Amino acid sequence: MIPIKTDSAWRGTSDCRACGIREMALFANLNEADFAHIHAPIDDLAYRAGDTLHLEGQASHGICTLRSGMLKLSRVTADGRRRILRLLRPGDVLGLEALATGRYDSDASALTDVTVCRIPTEVVHQLSQHSPRMHTGLLNKWQKTLREADDWLAAINFGTARQRVGQFVLKMRHTTDPGLSTLFSREDMGAMMDLKLETVSREVSRLVKTGAIKAVDKHGRLYRILDETLLQAPPDKF
Repeated sequence: MIPIKTDSAWRGTSDCRACGIREMALFANLNEADFAHIHAPIDDLAYRAGDTLHLEGQASHGICTLRSGMLKLSRVTADGRRRILRLLRPGDVLGLEALATGRYDSDASALTDVTVCRIPTEVVHQLSQHSPRMHTGLLNKWQKTLREADDWLAAINFGTARQRVGQFVLKMRHTTDPGLSTLFSREDMGAMMDLKLETVSREVSRLVKTGAIKAVDKHGRLYRILDETLLQAPPDKF
């Protein structure tokens, strides 16, 4: 099989040269010599909100860099409840665990319309063996994933319901405009924070009433942060 050169790899179904998050992607620092080891195409795929990308235990055929939109990783607990483990945003990598086990360890589905860059598993294995840059990139991505998972756990799974929801709003701030925060279905939010849907709805409404946030759209997904101190305040401050 003829190796894919840099130009043809970039030209495939994934236009990496024009990618707005290229500096955050797994292949950001690869050069021509690295691409000589690529023998399979890098695909650019699109999914609609609600679509499932893969299921827990499913055999892995590749890992993905999220280019746009938002994904959720979830798992059903022993008592039958679905818990959302983590959210992925542009630049995050999906399926790193499958490089070691060959299978995904959670369900992945789209919270919004998303686009992903899918890299075949064999390509990643080849590059990690031959390219120090790729190996370093994998380690850095893995470390970032673990750190962010710990941060999420600490921020939104401890404290009162009010404190958890307040921290969740802060965690969902836009990188380009920290004054905006995107939420999603109250059921999904509850699955992340181990709260009932009704509890999440009540606490979001309370934050609006107290002047901490203001709804920007009619769907209750986009909010303007008006007073960050109220989101961080203990319950007796409300």
